[in-house]
Amino acid sequence: MARVSLSLLVAMLFVVLWWWEVKAEYAKYKDPNQQPAARVADLVARMTLQEKIGQMVQIDRSVANFDTMKTYFIGSVLSGGGSAPLPEASAGDWVNMINGFQKGSLASRLGIPMIYGIDAVHGHNNVYNATIFPHNIGLGATRDPELAKRIGSATALEVRATGIPYAFAPCIAVCRDPRWGRCYESYSEDHRIVQAMTEIIPGLQGDIPANSRKGFPYVGGNKKVAACAKHFVGDGGTIRGINENNTVTDRHDLLSIHMPAYSDSIIKGVSTVMISYSSWNGEKMHANRDLVTGFLKDTLKFKGFVISDWEGIDRITSPPHSNYTYSVQASILAGIDMVMVPVNYKEFINDLTYLVKNNVIPMDRIDDAVGRILLVKFTMGLFENPFGDLSLVNELGSQAHRDLAREAVRKSLVLLKNGKNGTIPVLPLPKKVPKILVAGSHADNLGYQCGGWTMAWQGFSGNNKTRGTTILGAIKSTVDSSTEVVYLENPDSDFVKSNNFEYAIAVVGEHPYAETDGDSMNLTMADHGPSVITSVCEAVKCIVIIISGRPVVIEPYVSSIDALVAAWLPGTEGQGITDVLYGEHGFSGKLPRTWFRSVDQLPMNIGDPHYDPLFPFGFGLETESVKDPVARSTSAGVSRRPWTFLVAVALIISLRLEFP
Repeated sequence: MARVSLSLLVAMLFVVLWWWEVKAEYAKYKDPNQQPAARVADLVARMTLQEKIGQMVQIDRSVANFDTMKTYFIGSVLSGGGSAPLPEASAGDWVNMINGFQKGSLASRLGIPMIYGIDAVHGHNNVYNATIFPHNIGLGATRDPELAKRIGSATALEVRATGIPYAFAPCIAVCRDPRWGRCYESYSEDHRIVQAMTEIIPGLQGDIPANSRKGFPYVGGNKKVAACAKHFVGDGGTIRGINENNTVTDRHDLLSIHMPAYSDSIIKGVSTVMISYSSWNGEKMHANRDLVTGFLKDTLKFKGFVISDWEGIDRITSPPHSNYTYSVQASILAGIDMVMVPVNYKEFINDLTYLVKNNVIPMDRIDDAVGRILLVKFTMGLFENPFGDLSLVNELGSQAHRDLAREAVRKSLVLLKNGKNGTIPVLPLPKKVPKILVAGSHADNLGYQCGGWTMAWQGFSGNNKTRGTTILGAIKSTVDSSTEVVYLENPDSDFVKSNNFEYAIAVVGEHPYAETDGDSMNLTMADHGPSVITSVCEAVKCIVIIISGRPVVIEPYVSSIDALVAAWLPGTEGQGITDVLYGEHGFSGKLPRTWFRSVDQLPMNIGDPHYDPLFPFGFGLETESVKDPVARSTSAGVSRRPWTFLVAVALIISLRLEFP
C-alpha cells in the first residue's frame, strides 16, 4: 500500500510540474484566439522600457540588419523614396530582404514582429515592373470612388507581392493652391471629392466588418495592407502653397475643409495617420497636442497609431535637429506613437529613455503609443504571419492591374477644348490618314508621364527605369498600319508646314518633381513646351495634351489650339490616352480643381469671391465612343454643339457645387 501511495504521489508531482511548465510557456499575446485588446494588454505588461521604446522606432532599410532589429527591438522599417534592395529588384529580392529583417525581430526576447512600410502612392511606385496608376489629381478627375477602391485593392496585392504589409497612402490633403509641389497628391480642391475618394482605404485594407467599433484599425488578411491617411492636417492649405509651411486659417475652416476626410478615413478603419510637416497658425503639427491627441484621438476616436513623417520631429525646431531632446519630448507628448527617425535611431532611443526615466514623459504615454502599434500588428495578423512569401509574385505588374490602370487613365482625362470657335469638333481622331506628327518632350518619356514618386523620390526621365507604354507607343499601336507616324520632339514651323500632316499631337507639360522641389510660383510648362505649341498649332490642326501635376499657364496658347486635353500624370499605361483620343471610349473627366488664367489670381478655389477661371472647377467636355471602325476613320467628332456654349453650361453647373 505504501509503495502504491508513493507511486501515486510521484505521478501527481509530475503532473503538477508539467502543468506549471505549460502555464509558464503559455502567453496570452501569442494566442490568436484571444481578442487583440487582451493580447495587447498581456504583451505590454511583459515589456521592458527598452522594448517599448524600440516599438516606437521606424528606421530606413539602409540602417537595418538582423542584429539591429534584435538588439534594439525595432518596431518598423521603411523604404524611403527610391530605396530598393538593388536596381530592378524582383519581388523575390524584396521578400528576401524584408524577411531577413523580420528574422532579427523574431529573434528578440518577446519575438515581436516588425512592420515594413513603403510609399505606394500611385501603385507600388518604388518597385520595378509594378503597375503605376494615375496620381491622385487624375483620380479626382474621374469622380469614381469605386474605381479608387479597385485601385486600392490592386495596389495592396502588388505591395504584398513584395512582402510588405504597410503602405503610406492615401494622401487626403485638400490642395487649395496649385503652386504647392504636392498638389498632384491631392484628389481635389473640394473636400467632398477627397472624402469620396477615401474609398481607396477599404480597397487597401478590406471592408470593415459590420460590427466594427468606430476608430479601430482593420486589415482583412494577407492580401491587404495597413493604410495611412496623411498628412494630418492642413498640409494643402499653406501660404502660397509653400511646402511644409504655415496654414493660416481659423478653426472652423480647418475643420470644415481639411478635416472631413480624416473623419471618413477613421470610420472606414484606417490603421495609421501620418502627421504633416506643416504648421497651423504657427504651431508645428508634429508638436500640436490639441489636434493630434485632443481632436484626432479623443474627438474622432482614432485607435490606430500616429506616425511622424521622415525626420518630421527634427523639424519642430528651426534649424531642424537643433534641440533634438526637445523635439522628442514635444512630439511624443503631442501624441505621436511611432517616429520615422529614420537613421539616427540610437539618439532617439537614448533621448526618449532619458525623458521617461526623468518623468518628463509619463509611462502611460509610452504604453498608449506601444499599445496602439501592437493593436495594428495583432489586428492585421502580423504575429501569425510575419513573413512575406512568393505566392503573390505574379500580381506585380499583372495584365489585370495594367488594364485597370488603363481604365483609370481614360476616365481621368479632361477635355478642355474640342474645335476652334465653335467649329466641328476635332476629337475623336481618325486612325487612317496618310501622315501625322507627334511632337513634344513628353510624348516618348515614361518617366515624365508617371511624375514624381516613381522609382525615385523625384521621379525619372526616360523609358528604362520601369515597364510601360509611352503615349507615342500607344499612338503607333492604335493608328492604322498604313498611317505614317513622324515623331520630332521640338519641330520648327517650317518643318511642320512642309510635310502635309493630317494633324499633329503635341505632348508637353511639367518635368517630374516631389515635395518642395515642385513648389512653383510661376506654374509654367517645361522648356520647349510653349514653342512646340506655337510651331505646331500655327501650321496644322493640333491636339495638345498637357502632362502635369496641376493646372499650368495655358491661356496665351488656347486660341491657337484645336483640341486641348488635361492628362495629369497618367502613369505607365499610355494606351488609356489613345483609347479616348481615337474614340474607343468617350471623354468623361471633370476638373478636380480650378484652372486659373494667371498665377496672379492664386489662390483661387470654387466658391471664392471674384471667381474668374479659364476653366472652372468641374468643367470637362464629353464625347461618346465611336464603335464603327469606318466612322472612326473618317469622323471629325461626335458633337456639333458650339464649344463656347458647353463652357457656359459647365460653368453654371459647377457653380452649384454639385458633386455627382
